[in-house]
Amino acid sequence: MPQRRLYNLPLFVVKKSYSDRNIRRIMKNKKRLLFVVEAMGGGVYTYILELANELVNKYEMYIAYAVRPQTPFDYKNQFDKRIHLIEVNNFTRSISLNKDLKTLFEIKKIANHINPDIIHLHSSKAGVIGRWAFNGKKIALFYTPHGYSFLMSNYGFAKRNIFKFIERISVRKSCTVISCSEGEHRETLQLTKNATYVNNGIDIDEMRELIGKIKYKPNSSFTVFTLGRICYQKNPKLFNEVAKALPDIKFVWIGDGELRDELNSSNIEITGWIDRNEALSKAMSANVFVLTSLWEGLPMSLLEAMYMRKLCIVSDVIGNHDVIKSNDNGYVCNTKKDFVEAILFAKMNETEKLKDKAYMQILNQYNTKCMAEHYERIYSKKLEK
Repeated sequence: MPQRRLYNLPLFVVKKSYSDRNIRRIMKNKKRLLFVVEAMGGGVYTYILELANELVNKYEMYIAYAVRPQTPFDYKNQFDKRIHLIEVNNFTRSISLNKDLKTLFEIKKIANHINPDIIHLHSSKAGVIGRWAFNGKKIALFYTPHGYSFLMSNYGFAKRNIFKFIERISVRKSCTVISCSEGEHRETLQLTKNATYVNNGIDIDEMRELIGKIKYKPNSSFTVFTLGRICYQKNPKLFNEVAKALPDIKFVWIGDGELRDELNSSNIEITGWIDRNEALSKAMSANVFVLTSLWEGLPMSLLEAMYMRKLCIVSDVIGNHDVIKSNDNGYVCNTKKDFVEAILFAKMNETEKLKDKAYMQILNQYNTKCMAEHYERIYSKKLEK
């Protein structure tokens, strides 16, 4: 959780040596940064929360967003109090010409009121609407897809091609696309060369604090877990097949969702939606983290599992295979057989070197401080032009 600030001011200015005039000068000199976010749930929510709470020390932060069913009920309390949260009433996940046009004018109105120096669009829907809304404006404009819609296999071939066409015609010379993994960046380069990438990261200070407070003990039996919404993207069908093939091993799905009925193997526990501390306690008690996803951006749950020193066994998709390399810091799998063999190997053999390698990568690369510093450099470079 973000630190509480005295009088909603940064800790470094709450000192007797600073006059009110100095405080106002410091706040005035900050550039204004506006995030526009449609997908305010799941991993994107965690990403926005942790990045914004880091960047607010350097920028005057505004977030225009839509509430989703997965948005935490207490989300406003999780953001640093200096961040301005503005709900966009017309944002919808599905395509609706009427609501999408209303959203376009709504976010233009918000931006005109804020007069930001930088606008950063997050998720495909915000990216399309935002690039049309701010086309031709003299403003530093950025877009992060968090997983392109045209890569999502739950859509048919024709619909994915429509999504790709929409992305292609929405490309703007003035907008830099910042992918959240190297794999997503390679897909972006097929659409535009005005692109770069910044790897996702987690707040290791928060993780250290939370893990230090929770109570847990290792499960008496070897346990495999995953975390997230039980939906088509996360491939619960494969998770269930792997569990059925390993009846002597306990499997835990931390989360809930519309496809929970697909998890019918007798050795699977579904926790339902539980709070952060309980979820971490369940995760820390397990041995192996599994991710059977059909597609990803760069999953926060994977990065957190790496920090917790859990052996990570993941599907061979963008995001997953950008971070995990087989026999180096985990295992990448293509089939049910691959997952079963990797889990059995982890049960029977020592894997500390792989887990330690993954942990060190989080400390040195996949964390919010590195991520925020990288974004600051990209923002500053464009502002200088």
